[in-house]
Order: sequence, then C-alpha cells, then structure tokens
Amino acid sequence: MENIKMNRAAVHLLEEWDPFNLGPDHYDTETADVVAALQGIDDPSVLAKVIQETYEHSFEEWIPFENCVAISYKLIAIKFEAKCII
Repeated sequence: MENIKMNRAAVHLLEEWDPFNLGPDHYDTETADVVAALQGIDDPSVLAKVIQETYEHSFEEWIPFENCVAISYKLIAIKFEAKCII
C-alpha cells in the first residue's frame, strides 16, 4: 500500500515539475521511468543522473544537473516518508 501512495506522490511531483514547460501531460514515459528507478535508488545524485538522462534522451534538450538534483531530493523525501508511515 505504501508503494502505491509513494508512486502517486512521485508522479504528481514530476508532473508539476514540467522541465520543458510543455504541460503535465507530456511526460508519461519519463515519469514512469523515473518512478521505477526511484524504487531502487536512495542516493539523490544517482537519481538526478537518471532523471537528467531520461528526460534528455526523450526530448533531446539539456537540463541543468542542479535542477535534476533538486527534484531528486524531493522524490527521495517522498520515498522515505512513505517508508516511515505504518
């Protein structure tokens, strides 16, 4: 149950992030890839690299690493918050 809540919160956060200002409905594949990666990653820098590579691969546009680190910290906070709720 905690995974479902975590995934929903992570998806919502990524949709709001909108790094290329295309609107929230343009990132379904990337969001799914990042949320899947989040399951096995606890290091914000590692997750940030996955985020950067995933979005850049799809859109062929560069995202500053700092932006990816900022969102990765928020995603990992969601993950750990979900683990602490029993």
